[in-house]
Amino acid sequence: MPGLCNPIADGGMGFDYRLGMGLPDFWIKVLKDEPEEQWNMKNFFFTMTNHLPQTKTVAYAESHDQALVGDQTIAFRLMGSEMYTAMSLDTPSMTVDRGIALHKMIRLFTLTLGGEAWLNFMGNEFGHPEWIDFPRFDNGWSYQYARRQWSLVDNDNLKYRFMGAFDKAMLEFVKHHPVMQAPPAWMLYADEENKTVVYERGNLIFVFNWGPHSVADYKISVRETGDYRIILTTDDKAFGGFGNIDASVRFPSEKKGDDITMKIYNVSRVATVYQRIP
Repeated sequence: MPGLCNPIADGGMGFDYRLGMGLPDFWIKVLKDEPEEQWNMKNFFFTMTNHLPQTKTVAYAESHDQALVGDQTIAFRLMGSEMYTAMSLDTPSMTVDRGIALHKMIRLFTLTLGGEAWLNFMGNEFGHPEWIDFPRFDNGWSYQYARRQWSLVDNDNLKYRFMGAFDKAMLEFVKHHPVMQAPPAWMLYADEENKTVVYERGNLIFVFNWGPHSVADYKISVRETGDYRIILTTDDKAFGGFGNIDASVRFPSEKKGDDITMKIYNVSRVATVYQRIP
């Protein structure tokens, strides 16, 4: 589309965002090449935020390239063949539980840190299990994979609905809390031992525990005194979580000298957003 990025006054469409193309490449590298115990929290944060603040960026965790035949989506990299055998609610699977948990975290992390707009490829929001392959000579002009199976997310007996429900909640969250339009995020804490990163953006506190261990009475830094409440957690049972976090609990902060801290239950492979109560 020639002129797409030209100003409207010059006959263009005025599109002045850039694509954060390094973000999906980062997640491919992490999931494909790096063992979980080697994940670096500072690297996670600074890769997401590594763009000029005056350059408006479209963030995305995966693109259409990863949904085409020959590549893998994030969901498939996380869950593999168990997406065909263990997505029923009646089929327990630690692989699927871990995959759904990290799928939600990766998307929320990328959306709230990676830019000022969000891009999703159709079906990725609920972890569509198969690729897209359009009719061509090499596949015998087959239409078998030239579609998206929207019925999967609508089936209450399948776990795809959990990822779909979280995607809707995530988008509603950023509509009511304009995090992407807020000033750049401020990293409050990066805990490599417990694989936890804490940051503030848009007057909200984000806690991401990427590791396999939960920590009770986990102390985090905050920038304002007061009581805090949970406004979003990936651990909600409606999103396929285990309900280990009680969203009705209030979290008081404590000030000692110049340090302001708050104790929380830091649950394994869970992202939680806290808001200060006025």
